[in-house]
Amino acid sequence: MEEAAAAGIVITFGLIIWALKVVNWLWLRPKKIEKLLREQGLKGNPYRILIGDLKDFVKMQKDAGSKPMSFSHEIVSRVSPYVKLTVDKHGKNSFIWFGPTPWVILTDPELIKNVLNKIHDFPKPDTNPILKLLATGLVTHEGEKWSRHRRIINPSFNIEKLKIMLPIFFKSCNDLISKWEGMLSSDGSCEMDVWPFLQNFASDVISRTAFGSSYEEGRRIFQLQKEQAELTMKVMVKAYIPGWRFLPTTIHRRMKEICTDVNASLKDIIEKRERALNAGEASKNNLLDILLESNRKEIQEHGNNKNVGMNLEDIIEECKLFYFAGQETTSVLLVWTMVLLSRYPDWQARAREEVLRVFGNQKPDFDGLSQLKIVTMILYEVLRLYPPAVGLVRNVHKDVKLGNLALPAGVQVYLPPVLVHHDCELWGDDAKEFNPERFSEGVVKATKGRVSFFPFGWGPRICIGQNFSMLEARMALTVILQHFSFELSPAYAHAPSTVMTLQPQYGAHIILRKVGT
Repeated sequence: MEEAAAAGIVITFGLIIWALKVVNWLWLRPKKIEKLLREQGLKGNPYRILIGDLKDFVKMQKDAGSKPMSFSHEIVSRVSPYVKLTVDKHGKNSFIWFGPTPWVILTDPELIKNVLNKIHDFPKPDTNPILKLLATGLVTHEGEKWSRHRRIINPSFNIEKLKIMLPIFFKSCNDLISKWEGMLSSDGSCEMDVWPFLQNFASDVISRTAFGSSYEEGRRIFQLQKEQAELTMKVMVKAYIPGWRFLPTTIHRRMKEICTDVNASLKDIIEKRERALNAGEASKNNLLDILLESNRKEIQEHGNNKNVGMNLEDIIEECKLFYFAGQETTSVLLVWTMVLLSRYPDWQARAREEVLRVFGNQKPDFDGLSQLKIVTMILYEVLRLYPPAVGLVRNVHKDVKLGNLALPAGVQVYLPPVLVHHDCELWGDDAKEFNPERFSEGVVKATKGRVSFFPFGWGPRICIGQNFSMLEARMALTVILQHFSFELSPAYAHAPSTVMTLQPQYGAHIILRKVGT
């Protein structure tokens, strides 16, 4: 009896502690943080238990995406409606509640610079296990593991290695042009949705450059990763409900199936490339071979233990990230570039004149691509108006001073490129207009040295593949301009929408015409 009574006391005591932790998480801690934020002049809605602003956030996002918008670049109210409403209502020094966690919205370039520079004070949020099914790798790691992976992966993206990959870019470009030429009618024109073609092009490039001779298998992996991204967006908001990820829903089961399939395929490819590397048969002209060789050198130099180099699971995750980041970023940059150049034919003509002056109808080379000033200005302006990621989130895991703000542990900071890139105070009265001329003297001059343009992030964790993506985009746009002129189809519906990255919700319907016809 005494033992039973003692056990009952322990259980009761445990339940009380658990209940207090729940109350603290759901109410006491958020209200304490809210008080601290308001004392510093930050404004936002009062905290509502568990959901915060999530219900309104989701409803506004759904309503905004229910129909196309008129063609303009004032896209913030469509792609980030709740954040825009909050800033309009409460000012730039404001916050929103993502469940019991407040997001402090930062639009001041100096504060953004500090956050993106101080990667130890402002780490990335812990990735929800459901979201990890899509990709982890370098983008989610912190501390020593991030430093080690970054060091090992760096050689894959240096300029000399990218030069080696140019013929692969060109091969994929040629395949795209051949497909489009095969669809032309007798008058040399055709109308099509270029979005799926550009997605397939970018996946073809990353498949060839990542896996070399195994690229056909790589393409199959890409299709699975694409489906995984779409499923991830469907579960994104619910993923923050405690315990929800354990429910055996149809989507959860399918996501786990895809993860298992992709991991098995990548494991097979990696082991084949390692055998080729060991036998001296690896070409070393693809990302995976370069990564495996760099990893081998790291292990040889620092010893083979769990804190050195990458294991097989690490390499699989980095390969998944190659796909997701490499394909997504370039395809959305190209599709919005084609849409905007269709809308602004004078800039399209200027870009084509530059391309033909530098290359004529010859195959583009690295030195020539580096000379394309107008093309580069256009790509920067597209990235400004239509950044691939509309928002970046960082954790505050301990009390920290940021400018005049004292941020308590438990908040997150939200850095919205789409808001900052469209800010008239930072970019002038024409901030919402397409004007590549603003980049005529480069990014530093255009931004006046401020962190007001960060489509690839900024600071130590700036996207490692940005040079890869920009070189691929310059090559693709050059080859397209050599062969086609293009304009918007009457069927085009302007509807920027976030599916991990900023994409055209209803595609990009464009009329292509063979140059010279």
